Amino acid sequence: MKRGPKTRGGPSVTAVVVTYNRRDLLDESLTALGAQTRVPDRIIVVDNASGDGTAAMVADRFPDVDLLVLSRNIGGAGGFSAGMARALGSGTALLWLLDDDTVPEPGALEALLSAREKAATGEDGPPALLASRVVWTDGRDHPMNTPRPKPRATVAESRIARAAGCVPIRSASFVSVLVDAAAVRERGLPVADYFLWNDDFEFTTRLLRGRRGLLCPASIVVHKTKEFGGADADPGDRFFYEVRNKIWLFTGSPGLAPPERALYAGSTVRRWARTFAGSSDRAVLRRALVRGVKDGLFTRPRPTAAVLRETGVTSPSGGGADGRDD
Repeated sequence: MKRGPKTRGGPSVTAVVVTYNRRDLLDESLTALGAQTRVPDRIIVVDNASGDGTAAMVADRFPDVDLLVLSRNIGGAGGFSAGMARALGSGTALLWLLDDDTVPEPGALEALLSAREKAATGEDGPPALLASRVVWTDGRDHPMNTPRPKPRATVAESRIARAAGCVPIRSASFVSVLVDAAAVRERGLPVADYFLWNDDFEFTTRLLRGRRGLLCPASIVVHKTKEFGGADADPGDRFFYEVRNKIWLFTGSPGLAPPERALYAGSTVRRWARTFAGSSDRAVLRRALVRGVKDGLFTRPRPTAAVLRETGVTSPSGGGADGRDD
């Protein structure tokens, strides 16, 4: 393991990037991290058992990066859990979570840190989470990564957010989000068994329940997906994870209060209807739906600590750190 974070003024920041078979995009992302006006104190790359030479590229081109190569692919959920567990063991103050196809503009991290400082209060300190504005390659806001505004934000909360140039939010995606490490130690890691889809929604709602989160438009990152569109655009077999994980979330996660569960369950059903309406192969979606409902109702996610142990990663102890949601 590489050395712990060396602070470059202010709280220490560890960037965690999860990758799987996207060597060239990862190269671009890591190059952008190194070109930040405020460079992260440490960068951890979690390689989800890629087969395209990713690990060799990172070792050759970015020797200062802390590279964690997993023995098997445990998805984005498991990858972020593993990287965050590694980061928390070094005593970092903040975690900057990014996908491997995220290319942050040079001032992205500096803007997040500035907004965090401006939005701090004497009563509860800085916000627990700040999300970047995510755009596609042509500069349009990316519909896949729009944080959910916080319903019924208080007048004081909205005023503090505006003063920092931000907007109160209830959830965010792992494309680019800065989270307080102490809050993660208390509320737990992402649920690794989600594998993919809804892991970031579950984690950020759990982290933010009773806490403040902000969207920071001054922090801009480019999400270099192949196409412009939302996550509900004809997902094929992967729809299984959407269905199973949503059921797990609504029936087990402590992230949502009962009224929120009803609100988001309604929006989920509407989104599923749009997904079916726009699909080119509804038979595949129907099979995925049936499997997802069955697994969601009759299974529960394994403890995150157990999933990580299978890949040789030790989960931090205390404060619900294994990420269980049951």
